[in-house]
Amino acid sequence: MAQITQLGARRTTVDEIFDHLHDEIISLRLRPGDKISEADIATQFGVSRQPVRDAFSRLASLDLLLIRPQRATEVKRFSMREIAKSRFVRAAVEKEVLRRASELCDADGAARLDAAIALQDQMIADGKVDRFGKLDYQFHETLCAIAQADFAFDVIMAEKSKVDRLCVLSLFKVDRIPELVEDHRAIADAVKRGDSVAAIEAGTHHLSRLDKTIDHISATNSSYFSTTEA
Repeated sequence: MAQITQLGARRTTVDEIFDHLHDEIISLRLRPGDKISEADIATQFGVSRQPVRDAFSRLASLDLLLIRPQRATEVKRFSMREIAKSRFVRAAVEKEVLRRASELCDADGAARLDAAIALQDQMIADGKVDRFGKLDYQFHETLCAIAQADFAFDVIMAEKSKVDRLCVLSLFKVDRIPELVEDHRAIADAVKRGDSVAAIEAGTHHLSRLDKTIDHISATNSSYFSTTEA
C-alpha cells in the first residue's frame, strides 16, 4: 500500500485521514461490510495509530463505521431503521426551513435561488452531472440561509450524508438528475412566491423520490443491509 506522505499544512492529520476515508466510503470505493484496519491506514499515511483511531471515531459518529472491541472495524451496513430515522429527522427540519424561507424570502433571496437553479441547468446542459451532489448541498444551504436558520443545514447535511451512499448505488441516478433539478425549481418557485404550503409539498415530493431507490437496492444488494436492527 503506497504511503501518503504530504498532509495539508493547514489541516490536522486526523482531518486528512477522516476526509480520505469519508470520501472512500461515500463513493463506495469502500463498500458496506468491508473491513479496515487502524494499522493499515496508519501505514498508508505514515502516522501513528492514534490519529487514525480519532478519525475512525468521527466516522463512527456519522454511522459510517462500526467499531467493535477486539473485532475488525468495518464499513457500516445500511440499517432500514436508521434510514427511516434519518429521513424522519430531515423531513421535519426541512419542513420548518421551507416554511420560514417562504415567509422571509426577499429580492436577494430570490436572486440567490435563481442563481442556484441556473447553475443546475448549466450542469445538465454541459453534461457534468457529477457536479449535482455539490450543487444539491449548496441549494439546501441557500434555503437555510434564507430561512435565517444556518444551523439547520448542519442537521440536514448530517442526515443527508447517512443516505448518500444509497444514491450512489442507484442505477438510475444519472437519468433522474433532471427530475431532481425540476424538484428544486418547484421548491424555489414556491418559496419565492411566499407559498409555504406549495414549498413544503414540493419538498416532501422531492424526498419521497428516494423510496424506490431504497426498495431497489435492498432487493438487489441485500448484503449491504444489516441483518439486525439492534
